[in-house]
Amino acid sequence: MTILRFLARRLGAMLLLLLVLSFLVFGLLAASPGSPLQTLIGSKPPTPELLAALQAKYHLDEPFLLQYGYWLADALHLDLGRSISIQTDRDVLALIGDRIAITLQLGLYAMVLVLGFGIPLGMAAGIRRGRRTDRAVSFVSTFCISAPPFVLSIALLYVFGVALGWFPVYGVGEGLGERIVHLTMPAVALAGFLSAVVIRQTRAATLTVMQQDFVTFARIRGLSPARVLIRYALRNSALPVVTSAGLLLIASLSAALFVEQVFSLPGIGTLLLQAVIDKDIPVVQGLAVLLGAMVVLVNLVVDLLGLALDPRTRTTSKAGA
Repeated sequence: MTILRFLARRLGAMLLLLLVLSFLVFGLLAASPGSPLQTLIGSKPPTPELLAALQAKYHLDEPFLLQYGYWLADALHLDLGRSISIQTDRDVLALIGDRIAITLQLGLYAMVLVLGFGIPLGMAAGIRRGRRTDRAVSFVSTFCISAPPFVLSIALLYVFGVALGWFPVYGVGEGLGERIVHLTMPAVALAGFLSAVVIRQTRAATLTVMQQDFVTFARIRGLSPARVLIRYALRNSALPVVTSAGLLLIASLSAALFVEQVFSLPGIGTLLLQAVIDKDIPVVQGLAVLLGAMVVLVNLVVDLLGLALDPRTRTTSKAGA
């Protein structure tokens, strides 16, 4: 199976998955209690003319499948509708565009911390199995995996924001320097749980690699421990770490919903919660499709990295073609 054929199949599956996801979300929102008309009307007197105009504008008087067809046709032209409560008549895509940068910056910052600390600590624990380093790293990972991001966010906010005053407690700041400072505590709160997973994954992969015959042969040849570590252990344990890192990036975007609330960050997590509370169906629908697209895109990138890192995968794919 060539890379192009693999990409074509995965892209086709991705589009089908997004289609099913959008239909399910649209159906769930349509079946949920309440009506978009109530949100649109607000406190205004619901005159027959107003009701008729709103129903015609948003196709609320059409059958369900026809409503979905209208939405899908607009979505294919990158028109996800307009907000009905958060910013009335504001384009949903523009509304999401104003918020998504904060969430992506927070998620990437957290992943830098996760990989920057998780991989070295996991490899150190795997190489020194049963020693003091391994026990210390295992204690740290157990503590981190036991602390949910929401709880860790509150603890960090109180200790380093309120009690010590080292970091700001809300907002995103202006400029790169202030943005990094403002996102440090939220990123650490996200990275705590995720880094524990990477540490354990890296430790297990390192233990497996260090027991292989080619590592023993490299040591017999007189290669230095550092060279064995970089050339063999790091390279051969990369695949499971990369796979877990991709899934953890998705998890970080989900956990950002809670972290953004604690630190009052204007990201898509805050936008989603506000849209659900206000029953802003176009915004909820648009965010659901966007998050679904991000999930399948990350999975595609992880699969491509797996093909690049593991020659056996490419060989198996060609044999099955």
